[in-house]
Amino acid sequence: MSQSRTRHEELMEQARSLIPGGVNSPVRAFGGVGGTPVFMERAQGAYLWDVTGKQYIDYVGSWGPCILGHATEKVINAIKAAADKGTSFGTATAAEIDMARRVIELVPSIKMLRLVNSGTEATMSALRLARAFTGRDKVIKFAGCYHGHGDSFLVKAGSGATTLGTPTSPGVTPATASDTLIAEFNDINSVKELIKAWPDTITAVIVEPVVGNAGVIPPVDGFLSQLREVTSEHDILLIFDEVMTGFRLSPGGAQQLYQIMPDLTTLGKIIGGGLPIGALGGRRDIMQMLAPAGRVYQAGTLSGNPLAVAAGLTTLNELCPATYDLLEKRAAQLEAGIRANLEKLSLPYRFQRIGSMACLFFTNRPVRNYNDALSCDTDSFARYYHAMLSNGIYLPPSQFEAFFISITHSEEDIEKTIAANYDALKSCPS
Repeated sequence: MSQSRTRHEELMEQARSLIPGGVNSPVRAFGGVGGTPVFMERAQGAYLWDVTGKQYIDYVGSWGPCILGHATEKVINAIKAAADKGTSFGTATAAEIDMARRVIELVPSIKMLRLVNSGTEATMSALRLARAFTGRDKVIKFAGCYHGHGDSFLVKAGSGATTLGTPTSPGVTPATASDTLIAEFNDINSVKELIKAWPDTITAVIVEPVVGNAGVIPPVDGFLSQLREVTSEHDILLIFDEVMTGFRLSPGGAQQLYQIMPDLTTLGKIIGGGLPIGALGGRRDIMQMLAPAGRVYQAGTLSGNPLAVAAGLTTLNELCPATYDLLEKRAAQLEAGIRANLEKLSLPYRFQRIGSMACLFFTNRPVRNYNDALSCDTDSFARYYHAMLSNGIYLPPSQFEAFFISITHSEEDIEKTIAANYDALKSCPS
């Protein structure tokens, strides 16, 4: 066993004695691929370095926020300047106004904005707000879409699309689960059936407009527009969870790309430039119900934290057409190389990409929803993952996660990744 693996194992043993499972977020534990997690020490641009000094080309990007790459000079300088004035005030700041104004300029449907501390907090608040606005209780979510770890969202589908959800996690009560209905992504009829089965009781439909937590699953043509139509017809609010897609697929997120106007939008990741933050925004008449303007209570000691606002605002101000042109160029280069490798090796796996989000599914069937994703050969993915890792390519340690490209990935980085991909795929069965 190499010294580098021994060091990671030593750290994991220490971590397990102090932290549940040794990690502070479950996917970091490598449960989906086996083996010992890699402990990282620093990052710069497109690269990570672990505690032994080994360098990796990084396609996790802190799970999406690092669209400009790691430790971007302008972002770091903005954080330092903000920290020099104080790390937290617990008061209103002018920078929060600047952040709200910038997001409202970029995201088509947002007319008012509330800053929170995470994507999970944003989706939990959106659901509470929706229930208050409509006076209804039930929410429709889609199998395989992840909206944070709020109780109402930790629910999976039963045997059919119109089945009431059952808790995925212990600690979620059956009563909470009973208010969550499960539909199939890319199947508008599954939504219509739920609305028919539960008339006048559904407050909102919440959706990742591009699924990014079951791999990468884009909407089929017409699905999002039909979703907008059916929700409007029944006075149901449409919530876009753009924690992952916001500012990633376009300056205005997926809603700008697909020209759909949701009623509420949740944001996270890129909006914080690598620091913890989230946001909830939408129609003015709905947002005005939040306290203290209205009676729907939502609060946070660190909401609008000056360091996170500085990092996020600096990041948003760096996004321009050239940013997205470069992201598309690098992502298309990577896609072309991986597809060529699959063809050379006669492997039937599915590569799916939208903008700078992508996933290689180890399945021979089209992936249009969560059930399709579950057909993947996770054992082959695990072998592939560790082969890529040994070649210095750091991917998300799960078949069911998106990977991300930043503007700091060079042509050489992409070519190295394509070469490593070819070698790793040879270890997988045809």
